[in-house]
Amino acid sequence: MNLIDDPELLFAQRTIARRGRLELRGVGKRYALEGKAITILDNVHLNVAPGEFVAVVGASGCGKSTLLRLLAGLDADYDGDIAHDGVPVRRTRASCSLVFQDHRLFPWHTLLDNVALALAREGLTAHERRVRAGEQLERVGLRDYQNAYPQQISGGMSQRAAIARALVSRPDVLLLDEPFGALDALTRLKMQRELLRLWERDRPTIVMVTHDIDEAVYLADRIVVLNSNPGRIDKIVPIDLDRPRRRDDPRYGVLRAQLLAHFLAPQDI
Repeated sequence: MNLIDDPELLFAQRTIARRGRLELRGVGKRYALEGKAITILDNVHLNVAPGEFVAVVGASGCGKSTLLRLLAGLDADYDGDIAHDGVPVRRTRASCSLVFQDHRLFPWHTLLDNVALALAREGLTAHERRVRAGEQLERVGLRDYQNAYPQQISGGMSQRAAIARALVSRPDVLLLDEPFGALDALTRLKMQRELLRLWERDRPTIVMVTHDIDEAVYLADRIVVLNSNPGRIDKIVPIDLDRPRRRDDPRYGVLRAQLLAHFLAPQDI
C-alpha cells in the first residue's frame, strides 16, 4: 500500500499539522498603578495558524511584551480567552518556549548544560538530555562551543544558544521578545537568517515582538500593528513576498515604507 493512502499516517500528519494554533478572543490586560487601573491591552482578537511566522510591532508601551507573556502563560490574570490548540492558556507549558532580548543563560553552566536544563522535566536520563542538547547546539552552529561558558562567547552566539535552549524541547510555539535587539547590525542580520533557517526546517509557530520594521518585513508572514493607550490591533499586514526575501526588491521597499509611515511623520521618513 502506498504510504499516502495509509489512513493512520494521514491522520498523524493532520494531527501534527494542527499543532501550534493560537487563538485570542477579546483579550485585555489591566494593571493597578497608584490605585488606578491602567489598561495595557484591550479587546485583542487574533488567530495564528500552525507554522505561521507573525511579527508584532508598535510603539513602546503598546503592550507587545505583555501580549507575549500572556501567550506564554506567565500571567493568567487577563480578560477574554487565549487558546493553544484549543486548550485555554493559563500557565506555562512544554509546547511553548519564550526567548527574551537578554539571553538569560546561567553563567555558571556551559552552553551544553544550559540547553540540557530545558529538558529537566522530559523524563530523560542525564545522558539523553546532553545528547539532545548537543544535537540542538549543532543545529545552531555551536557544536564546537558546547563546553564554553556564556561569558566566553559573543552576544550573537549567546542568543543562538538561547534559541537552541528554546527549541530543544521541540515546542509547537516559539515566542520571541526582541531577541536581536541588543546585537550589532551585522550580527542581527546573520541571526535573522539563522532564525529563518531553523523555522523553515522545523516550522514551529512563531510570534515575534520587534521594534524593527525592516526585521518584521524580512521575517514574517504577517505583521500585527498595535496602537498604544490602550494596546489594540490597528491593522494586520500580510507580507506577500517570495522567500528568500531580498531587501533590494522594490515591493519590499514599498511595504517597509508604508509601515514606517504609520509610525513616523512624513518629514521623518
